[in-house]
Amino acid sequence: MSASSLCSYNYEDYKHTADWLLGQTDIRPKVAIICGSGLGGLANLLEKKIAIPYKSIPNFPQSTVEGHAGQLVFGELKGKQCVCMQGRFHFYEGYNTATATYPVRVFFLLGVETLIVTNAAGGINPHFKVGDIMLIKDHINFPGFAGQNPLCGHNDDRFGVRFPCMSDAYDKDLAQLTRQIAKEQGCDSLFHHGVYCMLAGPTFETVAECKMLHLLGADAVGMSTVPEVVVARHCGLRVLGLSLITNAVVSDYDSERRAVHEEVLETTRMRTEELQSLVRSVVEKM
Repeated sequence: MSASSLCSYNYEDYKHTADWLLGQTDIRPKVAIICGSGLGGLANLLEKKIAIPYKSIPNFPQSTVEGHAGQLVFGELKGKQCVCMQGRFHFYEGYNTATATYPVRVFFLLGVETLIVTNAAGGINPHFKVGDIMLIKDHINFPGFAGQNPLCGHNDDRFGVRFPCMSDAYDKDLAQLTRQIAKEQGCDSLFHHGVYCMLAGPTFETVAECKMLHLLGADAVGMSTVPEVVVARHCGLRVLGLSLITNAVVSDYDSERRAVHEEVLETTRMRTEELQSLVRSVVEKM
C-alpha cells in the first residue's frame, strides 16, 4: 500500500519528508504559500528558486487537477525565505483528509511559521463579482461535520493539542495588513472579506445547496483550503486565506448559466497580477 493511500501518518513519516527536503536546498522557509487552481504563478515571484516535483518527494501525494503543476518551489520573496505548493491535494481526488493535508505538517517541521492559502471559489454573496478577491475571515467545514477531519485519530502532542481552537483560525493582524495593502494598491473596490464554505466536490453545487449555504452565512464556496487551515492551526501556524471569486454560483432555477472549471481557470488568468502583487506585499511587510 502506498503512503498516499494510508488513512494516517506518524511523526516519523512527516520528519522523513522534511529532512529529505532540507537536504535538497539551503532555503529555510518561514512562509508557505499554497496555490489554488490556476494560481501557481504565485511561485514565479520567488527568486533563487528551486523546484522539486511531488513525485520525487518521499511520502508526497500527487496532484491530478488541471491548473495544478504538482511541485514544491523553494526560494526568496522580498528577502523572506518561502516555499510554494504549485498544486494542492483534494478530497475529491480520492485522498483522505490526512493525505490532502500532509504537506502542512511537513512545512511545520521545516520551520514554517505562517501559511498563506489561496483558492478559486464560487461567489455566493450577491454583492461579489467574478474576479473579486475575498479575504477569508472564517470558514464552514462541511466535510468535518461528516467526520472527515484531518485531526481524527491519534493525536501527536508534538504537532498540537487534542482539541484545538478554531474561532481564531485566520490571523487578525495578517488580515488587517492585507486590507491595508489592498487599499494602498487601489484594488479595494474588488476586495471583500467573508466566510468560506468547503464542500467535498467534485460536483459544483445545486441551486438548492447554494440557497442553503447563503442562509447559513457563507459568502463563497470551494473544495479545498479548510483541512489545510485546520492542520496549520493545530501546529500553531498563523494563517492568511484569500479566495479568488472565479464564478458566480447558480441560485436561480431559470438561469441559463452553468459552473464550469474552464471559467475558473480563465478568471484566475485575468486576476493573477493583482493577487500576486497583494501576496508579494503581504510577505514583504509581515
